[in-house]
Amino acid sequence: MTLPADIAANSDWIPHRVDWNTRQVEFLKIPSSKFVEPGFLADFQPAGSSDKAVISATDVMAMEADTGPLHFIFHTAFCRSTLLSKALNIQGVSVGMSEPGIFANLNGAGEQAAPLVEPIMRLLARARSDARAVFVKPTNHSNRLIPQLLQSCPDAKAILMSNPLETFLESVARKGMHGRRWARNLLLEMQSYAGMDFGMDERELFCMSDMQAAGLAWFLNQNYFHALASSAFGPRLRVLDGDVFNKERAATIKSVLEFAGVGHQDTHVENAVNGPAFASHSKLGGGFDGDPTATKAALSDTVSEEIAQVAQWVGMIIQQTGQPLPLKQTLFTPQ
Repeated sequence: MTLPADIAANSDWIPHRVDWNTRQVEFLKIPSSKFVEPGFLADFQPAGSSDKAVISATDVMAMEADTGPLHFIFHTAFCRSTLLSKALNIQGVSVGMSEPGIFANLNGAGEQAAPLVEPIMRLLARARSDARAVFVKPTNHSNRLIPQLLQSCPDAKAILMSNPLETFLESVARKGMHGRRWARNLLLEMQSYAGMDFGMDERELFCMSDMQAAGLAWFLNQNYFHALASSAFGPRLRVLDGDVFNKERAATIKSVLEFAGVGHQDTHVENAVNGPAFASHSKLGGGFDGDPTATKAALSDTVSEEIAQVAQWVGMIIQQTGQPLPLKQTLFTPQ
């Protein structure tokens, strides 16, 4: 039987989900060597029952752990945030976690999750012998938690990661029907906590194309991040464009570490850029293609035309709202 003290003392035990009916927290034993492998931690499958433990929420809230600095990578999806979180697994410097399952679980529980947020963050921040800080990337479907996460971790810095609308729409299109359905669901989700009245009745909303829905979801995400950056949390936040990251990998990693106050040397950045994170697809494994022209070539002329039309339409909405969007990069000045 795994005791609460064992969980607290071993940072390999990652909080995975909460059973809200029984008020028990499930932990998975995930060594940090797995963090750079393709995929999300939410999908991790333990080798056996000994790598899974269940602890009462009361015991979790009472846990005392040796913690270190914890920082966040928040994102709007399809902007290379997974790649960045994996690249931040730098030996002797930092650990990067990509989408532990606990964030979606906390997000879906509403107010009953509030007492567990801070204890769970303390456990994610547990000190590791090979790292001076932990960077964690929650799923974008838990972005409504951002204010609560920042409030529970007053020393944390956060990267707000996004990308141009056209790049986002191209990613949605490449995923076919699944991507288009996902985009419609994202719009409904964003409207529930960061919504705006677009002056469209139910019939007009129903008649929108999938790409229009995706465009509005992107706009609401951008607007939400702008509101966060303009709030009291602003000094702790920096905006990063995913396309800029792809072009300037070393400058991005260096800037993230410096913004978070994580000590490092130039060789650490070089090792990260030349490391395993960039050797394969961050989510699927296999070959990694960072060339944006390859993406455009894979789209039909019809889809490319639709994306251009939606970008123009969303641009008019931005003009009407007067919001300073799209977000400008603030992490560093691109070359």
